[in-house]
Amino acid sequence: MGGFAVMPTGGGVTLDGVAQSFGAVDVLRDVDFAVAQHRSLGVIGPSGCGKSTLLSLIAGLAEPSAGTVRAGGAEDPAGRLAACALMPQKDLLLPWRRAIDNAALALENRGVPRKKARERVAPLFERFHLSGFERNWPHELSGGMRQRVAFLRTLVADKDVLLLDEPFGGLDSITRADMQDWLRGVLDVEPRTTVLVTHDVEEALLLCDEVVVLTPRPATVVARMPVELPARGSRARTVADPEFAALRARVLSLLGSGRAEP
Repeated sequence: MGGFAVMPTGGGVTLDGVAQSFGAVDVLRDVDFAVAQHRSLGVIGPSGCGKSTLLSLIAGLAEPSAGTVRAGGAEDPAGRLAACALMPQKDLLLPWRRAIDNAALALENRGVPRKKARERVAPLFERFHLSGFERNWPHELSGGMRQRVAFLRTLVADKDVLLLDEPFGGLDSITRADMQDWLRGVLDVEPRTTVLVTHDVEEALLLCDEVVVLTPRPATVVARMPVELPARGSRARTVADPEFAALRARVLSLLGSGRAEP
C-alpha cells in the first residue's frame, strides 16, 4: 500500500492498492485515494503518467492488474460504468447533429425518444450560456461553446460520478479561465462526485476540494492535500491569495521532485 488512508465513501469513489500494467510497461503502481460523495478531487501529474488510465478504471472501461476500484458503491465494471459519466479531452460533438441534438445524445442512448430528449435539454441551454444556439451546427460554435455542449451532454446522463479528462486542455488561456469559472458555478448548482484529471495546477486548486499528486510513470500518489482556502471569490482574487500561492508552490515542488513529502 502507498501509505495513504482510504476511507469508505458510500456513493463516492475509492481506489485501493491499484496497479495497472500493459505488457511489460507498468503504468500505475499502488494508487490509493478516495473521494466522498459530491466532493471533487483533482488528479495532477506529468503528461503520460497514467492519469487517463485512472479514469478508465474508475469508469469501468478497464480492470486493474491489482487492487480494487469502487465507484458509486459498485466494484464490478458494469456497475462502475452505470455510475459514471466520462467527459474526454475532446468534445466529440457529432458534426451531423445540431447543438441541441448533441446535448440530447446521452438521453437518447438511454432510450428516451429524440423529441422528448430535446424537450428535456432545451431549458438547460440558458443555464449553460448557450441560449439561442440550440439549432447551430458544431462548426458554428466557438471552442468554449462546444465544451459547454459536451458538458451538458455529460451532465444530463444523470450519473452521480463525473470524470473529467483535461476538459479544457485544448482551449486558449482566456477561454480556459472563463470555462473554469463557469464549471465552478455549474457544480455548485448540480453537485456531482467529481474526479478531474489535469496537469494544470491552478485548475485543480480552483475547481477541487482536494488534490492528489502523481509521480511520473509508473504513477503512484506522493501527496494528498485538501484545498482549504477562504471563501472563493473572483478568480483573480483567489489566484492572488497567499494561501493559494503557497499550495501551488507546494504542488509544483512535488511535481518537480517526484518524491513523497517527509
